[in-house]
Amino acid sequence: MQGLFISFEGIDGAGKSTHIESLAAAFRAQNRTVVLTREPGGTPLAEKLRALALNEPMDALTEALLMFAARREHLLQVIEPALARGDVVLCDRFTDATFAYQGGGRGFDLQVLAQLEQWVQARPDGSLRQPDLTVWFDLAPEIAAQRLAGARVPDKFESQPVEFFRRVAAGYADRASAAPQRFVRLDAALEKHKVWQQLTQAFVRRGWLAIMVAANSGPR
Repeated sequence: MQGLFISFEGIDGAGKSTHIESLAAAFRAQNRTVVLTREPGGTPLAEKLRALALNEPMDALTEALLMFAARREHLLQVIEPALARGDVVLCDRFTDATFAYQGGGRGFDLQVLAQLEQWVQARPDGSLRQPDLTVWFDLAPEIAAQRLAGARVPDKFESQPVEFFRRVAAGYADRASAAPQRFVRLDAALEKHKVWQQLTQAFVRRGWLAIMVAANSGPR
């Protein structure tokens, strides 16, 4: 089978983690091998870089370089080998998050991020490795803040003010507008089962999930 690369995107509190686990189960029910991973992270080295990026104070360029360094390691060690085997790769965040958080949230130079994207994600044929589909959990920052309140000790991104997340959300909207064929926008403010219906409909339309499997899966 052909490999599939699917990324989940959205601000903290949008519900990505709940649904990515359910989607993994749905693919496994179709006898697909699933690699469930995340960014930054996914390898021992990238997880170390994640801990630095999410917790240590640094300037925006250093932060962006760490994100792309972790991404390069992740691509070479996990994502590309899995796709070559024909696996389904479900990744909690990918490059769109860097453009949204470092570009939108931090206000860092988008041209520099685009250059790093070209260097890190270049494939032997000259194309860029991008997800086959990006599922964007679109949620108002105010609602996300209510969901996260008291959930856990926040990292340096989760503890940012609502205005920061408004800029992040705008960054995601810009990325979606630039690649509408790759993005599926979900209304993440709806109840879980309705968000799941939106998500699985996109996969059924593409022939990646059977209708019965989609109907019998989902977050509990």
